[in-house]
Amino acid sequence: MKQLVEKHPLAIRWFHWVNFPVLSLMIWSGMWIYWANDVYRIGWGNTTLLKFFPQSFYEAFNIPFQLAKGMSWHFVLMWVFFLNGLLYVGYTIFSGEWRYLLPTRHSFKEAIQVVLHDLGLSKKPLPMRKFNGAQQIAYTSVILMGVGSVLSGLAIYKPVQFAWLTQLLGGYEFARIIHFALTIGYVLFFIVHIAQVVRAGWNNFRAMVAGFEVVEVDSATHEVTAGPTALPAAGASLSTNNLADRSSHV
Repeated sequence: MKQLVEKHPLAIRWFHWVNFPVLSLMIWSGMWIYWANDVYRIGWGNTTLLKFFPQSFYEAFNIPFQLAKGMSWHFVLMWVFFLNGLLYVGYTIFSGEWRYLLPTRHSFKEAIQVVLHDLGLSKKPLPMRKFNGAQQIAYTSVILMGVGSVLSGLAIYKPVQFAWLTQLLGGYEFARIIHFALTIGYVLFFIVHIAQVVRAGWNNFRAMVAGFEVVEVDSATHEVTAGPTALPAAGASLSTNNLADRSSHV
């Protein structure tokens, strides 16, 4: 028998759906800024394997000559990004949601298992929890990346006023490299995250929109046999008992 159970609180869903478009627009406005001094590439000496980004890319997306507009949008969105992230971290701390998000001593071992499972190299069932080890590591990393983006952004925006911060990050040029690398990290995270949402299916996506997920309930005992209310604790180990007959990738 199927039943609806709550999975994601309203606040978490709001933070998620505010952050997604804001961060996307920050990356886009950042491209307008980066175009004015696009120095990064992969290569050595006079040999370039990959340039960030080719002129054809800029022209295809109408990026050139929009530096002022890019800076205006970027700095306005920065405050929304910062405040949304601050409220999110505060909420997870005071609500107890951090217990599901923070990696445990089992998370890294579990993350390897999740990757092997997703690549089709392992058939072992995944632990059924609100967030598995790979998700705990990924989502916690994104929070730390957000902190890094704000700090490195301030360092390259006001290198004189925040001279101590700029020096702490290795100087202006290195702070800019950090800011750029973190942006590439967000893009890669988006790609993997969206691919996993598609892979997980409508039930998982609906949980982030409406807050509820459809679960299987034992018709005889009326106990949830598959779903968030039947999950082991966030810090549960990868023991056979915890993994037996459970296969889910939320």
